Amino acid sequence: MLTLKNVEFKYNTSDPFQIPDISLESGGELLILGKSGSGKTTILNIIAGLLKPQKGTVVINGVEIYQLSGSQLDKFRGTHIGIIFQKPHILSALSVEENLKIANYFVSGKGLQNEQILKDLGIWDKRNQRIQTLSEGEAQRVSIARALANQPKLILADEPTASLDDDNAEKVIRLLQYQASQFNAALVIVTHDQRVKNHIANHITIGGTR
Repeated sequence: MLTLKNVEFKYNTSDPFQIPDISLESGGELLILGKSGSGKTTILNIIAGLLKPQKGTVVINGVEIYQLSGSQLDKFRGTHIGIIFQKPHILSALSVEENLKIANYFVSGKGLQNEQILKDLGIWDKRNQRIQTLSEGEAQRVSIARALANQPKLILADEPTASLDDDNAEKVIRLLQYQASQFNAALVIVTHDQRVKNHIANHITIGGTR
């Protein structure tokens, strides 16, 4: 489902940032650990098709994504990849359900599972509320729901537990694992939170300052 090989990225004239080779099957889990500034989000953005590397290949579901045109890559990302950003990328003026429908808009035949996703996440009763009226935890769950709205084959999460206590951190990780299993999707989490190792055995640690 996901393969990174010989990927290299550098900012301006800085030393190249070497990214470990990665191979992950459908249904697999990978935890990428590193301190702040180590390059975790850079790796996530490269996998997501948001930051083109200078060297190497990124293959998702058999497609070398950086061989696609800009519009093709946008559509591929919307169809195959669900991204949970550290800060929720949802529209506060819209309702919970409207945020999911925006995610569905450009992907034909999708959207029928929105109700079940919101129920699984425990926010179905909030579907008509605007994001700005929700608690921080509820907004985070909407962000997860939006990332899952098109039944992605690859789920990427950036620091999903960073601001949570132990109990809620465990709940979010279990929730991501459950939702990934529903779609037989590969799950990649990048974080500095060492607690997540208790839940995902397959992990790599990166260093440096990026």
